[in-house]
Amino acid sequence: MNALAPPATPDEAMSSTTMPMRRAPSIADRVRPHVQHGLAVTLPPLLVVIALAAVWEWAAGGPDATLPPPSRVWADAKELILHPFYDRGGLDKGLGLHLLASLQRVAVGFTLSAVVGVLLGMLVGTSRFAMRALDPLFQVLRTIPPLAWLPLSLAAFREAQPSAIFVIFITAVWPIIINTAVGVRNVPADYRNVARVIRLSRFDWFLRIVTPAAAPYIFTGLRIGVGLSWLAIIAAEMLIGGVGIGFFVWDAWNSSNLSDIIVALTYIGIVGFMLDRMMALIGRAVTRGTSEQ
Repeated sequence: MNALAPPATPDEAMSSTTMPMRRAPSIADRVRPHVQHGLAVTLPPLLVVIALAAVWEWAAGGPDATLPPPSRVWADAKELILHPFYDRGGLDKGLGLHLLASLQRVAVGFTLSAVVGVLLGMLVGTSRFAMRALDPLFQVLRTIPPLAWLPLSLAAFREAQPSAIFVIFITAVWPIIINTAVGVRNVPADYRNVARVIRLSRFDWFLRIVTPAAAPYIFTGLRIGVGLSWLAIIAAEMLIGGVGIGFFVWDAWNSSNLSDIIVALTYIGIVGFMLDRMMALIGRAVTRGTSEQ
């Protein structure tokens, strides 16, 4: 029967000899690009941190050094680093519990500033009268340092917790208002013309046109605001006392425990970075990658 079969055409012969079967990508092939990207992102800053730690160890290792080197920080604060959630009662708590208390205050104060800031920014951005009436007031109030508000807030609320939340709110609300107003005023004129043609209602205009167009500006303001919130609560807690990372730093200074201060500052920086990255990721997801990173 093979002798009676028709001879293969040149194309069939070439395809049978030169076209190999495609191999499905293995797990290693799929994981490799992600690993390479992760190394490209994490390796450079890791090398810089190691180099700075080596320089710090050398500079602070002499007999006349006033700051402890990294090796001494680890020896003095190892228990604090390895067990951050201990609670021995009163104010004797681990660094993790102090951070959680500060983050709770930041969550409440920043949420209030986000809601009020976006609403006021929308008002200022859409109303020329509101802009002329409120913008000069905002420009004056936003230049007042955050801690200058603390005595007034303590006098008004007479408690440390709401006073700290108010300081967070009054610190973070201004960049949110300003960026939201700028985003609303920068809505393209073509969008406005289309809305008039299809006769969108006021509510639909804000929901379908203004909000998506201003979203990148809004999230830029929110990203700045969350960073300022974290800065404000650290400073406020140094003065109001109680549980919180700011109070922890001040208490460690009063105890002349520099190693605990260095560990706390490291945690403060890491948490601040994580808050900024979290807000940037949320903004990127909501605006589909159009917000600034």
